[in-house]
Amino acid sequence: MTQAAQNDRYLDRLAQVAVHTGLNLQPGQDLVLTAPIEALPLVRRITAAAYAAGAGVVTPIFSDPAITLARFQHGQDATFDCAADWLYQGMAKAYAGGAARLAIVGDDPMLLSEQDPEKVARASKANAIAYKPALEKIANFDINWNILSYPSTAWASRMFPDLPQAEATQRLADAIFAASRVTLDDPVAAWAAHNDALRQRTRWLNGQRFSALHFRSDGTDLTVGLADGHEWHGGASTANNGITCNPNIPTEEVFTTPHAARVEGYVRSTKPLSHQGSLIDQIEVRFTGGQITSARAARGESVLQKLLDTDAGARRLGEVALVPHSSPISQSGLLFLNTLFDENAACHIALGQCYSKCFENGAQLSGDQIAAQGGNSSMIHVDWMIGGADTDIDGILPDGSRVPVFRKGEWANAA
Repeated sequence: MTQAAQNDRYLDRLAQVAVHTGLNLQPGQDLVLTAPIEALPLVRRITAAAYAAGAGVVTPIFSDPAITLARFQHGQDATFDCAADWLYQGMAKAYAGGAARLAIVGDDPMLLSEQDPEKVARASKANAIAYKPALEKIANFDINWNILSYPSTAWASRMFPDLPQAEATQRLADAIFAASRVTLDDPVAAWAAHNDALRQRTRWLNGQRFSALHFRSDGTDLTVGLADGHEWHGGASTANNGITCNPNIPTEEVFTTPHAARVEGYVRSTKPLSHQGSLIDQIEVRFTGGQITSARAARGESVLQKLLDTDAGARRLGEVALVPHSSPISQSGLLFLNTLFDENAACHIALGQCYSKCFENGAQLSGDQIAAQGGNSSMIHVDWMIGGADTDIDGILPDGSRVPVFRKGEWANAA
């Protein structure tokens, strides 16, 4: 089989995984799909698979890097405080009406790296404000949604700058296909088995009822208090609309909600964070009373500071996630410059918005109740990696006793 034919076969399988595992799209259900224009071959396959599964109306929305750059190169200054709120209001209306959400990522992670960082920050904040009505439907897990990736040439060239473009793109494609489990003969069955393994982890963690997690490694001594009534999730989860889906393809994490006011200590990032077209590396922050009180980075510090100033919740945590160092994405040795992949290579924390589903009976809780139990609110949700081969984690029980959770980057229990 030629390389091109094999790629086509894997793209076909990825489309099936997106529709049947990622989304679990239901007959008659509409689908809102966003993607970079280069991902058109995958979008076409997903659209066909969705209609074959009985979808209602599939609406694709495309982005293009040249069009994105044109705004920053030629747009009027005042426009960087504006966003297409009408579009996001329409998306929120679609989700309220029962539509599913699929995002294909593959943009150049450094696309805006040479643009005015002030304009990038302003545009990002305006977009976050406009997107919030739609994001809340996703963050609250009101709908079934999924994110997966396509190997774009620009992304590949960023990952493998020393390789010819065609070879770099194939390397990225191979990595995406392997991480997404579509190189296996029955990817849907493989995902079912993987989901079961993650479910066993969440059952053990939920049974422990830890009040906090204590992370220790080189440059890190961090106690992350967990929200009252928190609940661990991982892999497939059931949305508030009753549909079980896999929000992230790939995924190796189990995660829950920290208490926004109960995080203490210091932490150092273990992988660079690609954000707003810039690379933020060697992040070091200190938490006091749940809030970041000091922050620095060896690279991209100005971008980090602008991120932390987004709103009042941007300096507090909305997620903590556990990923063993032996995860396939970690063992690949690749830095994807894409959070969807890099967060599945290491334990991580997320600044900003919490997930309401990570509470017991979260669907029945109001925003005020979630806040009272320690859930954070923000316009952002940005993950960055803090785990590695030397990471030790203890679970702290309400009586102060400790249970080993991770030792040297691996699970310490046989859950």
